[in-house]
Amino acid sequence: MAQLGLIGLGKMGFNMRERLRAAGHEVVGYDRNPDVTDSTSLEDMVSKLDGPRIVWIMVPAGEPTRQTVAELGNLLSEGDLVIDGGNSKYTDDRINADLLATKKVGYLDCGVSGGVWGKDNGYGLMVGGAASDVEKAMPIFDALRPEGPRDEGFSHAGAVGSGHYAKMIHNGIEYGMMQAFAEGFELLEAAKVVENVPAVIKGWQRGTVVRSWLLDLLVRALDEDPELDDLEGYVEDSGEGRWTLEEAINNAVPAPVISAALFARFASRQEDSAAMRAVAALRNQFGGHSVKKAGD
Repeated sequence: MAQLGLIGLGKMGFNMRERLRAAGHEVVGYDRNPDVTDSTSLEDMVSKLDGPRIVWIMVPAGEPTRQTVAELGNLLSEGDLVIDGGNSKYTDDRINADLLATKKVGYLDCGVSGGVWGKDNGYGLMVGGAASDVEKAMPIFDALRPEGPRDEGFSHAGAVGSGHYAKMIHNGIEYGMMQAFAEGFELLEAAKVVENVPAVIKGWQRGTVVRSWLLDLLVRALDEDPELDDLEGYVEDSGEGRWTLEEAINNAVPAPVISAALFARFASRQEDSAAMRAVAALRNQFGGHSVKKAGD
């Protein structure tokens, strides 16, 4: 049995705690929400752990994670280990690792995929850091990953930063796959040739080359709302798609699918696009094409 301190008990962290406990591990969680926390503060959480300690962070990327790492640096001892399982940008990991190294505390970055379904299905894990630290935390990783061969749900990607880099690219790919399914759905709906769009998409779940978990989730959504009328077509992005494109530019790697998927999300947030107003104006100017006046 392993022992773990877990900071951040939101949707992902809460379910991870449940999965770890179901596997027989002891988890001491800390969250600002008094309804879910196991401890009153970070200091209280650390005091409940036996050394050498392992502490897993599941808080929002950026300043919240950096502050948490800094606080842990003042609370932990030589030989302890911190794992950042959030969606931090990979460039933050070296900074966090160097800070903790001054305290002789180890650091791993872990990209986690699986969403709210991970509690039952397991989480895909991509880890960066020293092999000795990875081995120290392997009982935790084995409990969180899906059942089956370890190398099909877990990877030691390389040095510090590589785990979050791998997760960033994973999410960029996810953007493209989601957009392809979304565009296919809209085309099926718009053409009116297919009379039962949900049935067609459900029929792709077995035997086709596009079968996937994302397709299964689309089928589930259509079962609940066949035309998706209950939703507004407004889509946020959590950062990884932008970072993936930055890396594509830095490495001169063409990524037209991922870039188009990200820009489609931007377009979803525009109630009235200034760019498209300009396009309409230009078509009217050079070709006399009809335009729709504001307020019509």
